[in-house]
Amino acid sequence: MMCPKNDSYHLVEIPTIQIIGVKGLPIIKKGDNLAELACDTAERQGIPFQDGDILVVSHVVVSRAEGNVVNLDNVVPSDFAKTFAQEFGKDPALVETILRESRSIVRMGDGKLITETKHGLVCANAGVDNSNVPGERNVALLPKNPDSSAQRIRQEIRKLTEKDVAVIVSDTHGRPLREGEINIAIGVAGIRPIRDRRGEKDLFGYVLKVKRTAIADELCSAAELVMGQANEGIPVAIIRGYSYPKSESAKAIELTRPREKDLFI
Repeated sequence: MMCPKNDSYHLVEIPTIQIIGVKGLPIIKKGDNLAELACDTAERQGIPFQDGDILVVSHVVVSRAEGNVVNLDNVVPSDFAKTFAQEFGKDPALVETILRESRSIVRMGDGKLITETKHGLVCANAGVDNSNVPGERNVALLPKNPDSSAQRIRQEIRKLTEKDVAVIVSDTHGRPLREGEINIAIGVAGIRPIRDRRGEKDLFGYVLKVKRTAIADELCSAAELVMGQANEGIPVAIIRGYSYPKSESAKAIELTRPREKDLFI
């Protein structure tokens, strides 16, 4: 059956978002210009940066470029770290490193350390990570200031390409009430991490009262689908086609619920 002809029909543009892994980056080491390497690699891949792109970067390569890596052989553990490590079969130097990166211990038990980092993030092991870090005894810490790291990368890309891109530094986090891990934003530049939908109307005309979407976290989790966590070697991804709220002053800490509003800690 043919559809009836109707001159009022018109084409509707359907929003499309691309997630593109930047593949072929070298092993990042201290002092490397991460923005320049990302620009060069994207250019060779045929996906040069465009205005409005969002660059999602794994915190591990940011920390490696900034030299925020610790060799556990150089760490002298405290008595507390030794006691905890002995009880749960952990590396005392690793436990000590986690404690040094923490502002406070939120939960401790069954060999697990949930801490509040110096940045104000609540996560396992203060974000100390030995995945994708060269050297058997080396671990990557979180960047000292992830927002500043994101801003430096953004500014360098603008200088190199004259393109206005947003940058998000991501990390893998577990969730207290759900299995599995997702990627979240720990640093942002050029993008507001939360899209406030309050005051808008839904499909049926109801006014939204509590809708605040953590878009920076959602973008990181989407990017992780192409970045991976194992041997893919893709620590950087470009998200293209998403219209995001821009900001020159927003910070990732806006995504962290204040302690007085937390029902679980």
